[in-house]
Amino acid sequence: MSDCLFCKIIAGEIPSTRVYEDELVFAFRDINPMAPTHVLVVPKAHAASLAEADALDDRTLAACLRACGKVAAQEGLTGGFRVVSNCGSDACQSVPHLHFHVLGGKKMSEGMA
Repeated sequence: MSDCLFCKIIAGEIPSTRVYEDELVFAFRDINPMAPTHVLVVPKAHAASLAEADALDDRTLAACLRACGKVAAQEGLTGGFRVVSNCGSDACQSVPHLHFHVLGGKKMSEGMA
């Protein structure tokens, strides 16, 4: 999608700090980190959110989740990590491209809402 921020990052049109990449997934550091480690894992194929996950094949969705684990291991998050995907405006999704936040590097709060 030509006007999508994350599609432009994946294409290299906007700089990012790449953490992980394979044929289906791109992961980069969040520019506004909410934890000592905050990496965004995005599919290279565009889908606006989990609500539109049917636009992606199962291989791509599985690759996203596997990449979250790989990123956590690569970042040394041995004490644990959190994976979050905001979906829609009520959940504060700020970029309409499916993405998973991998957060860690500190004790996380118990609250999720």
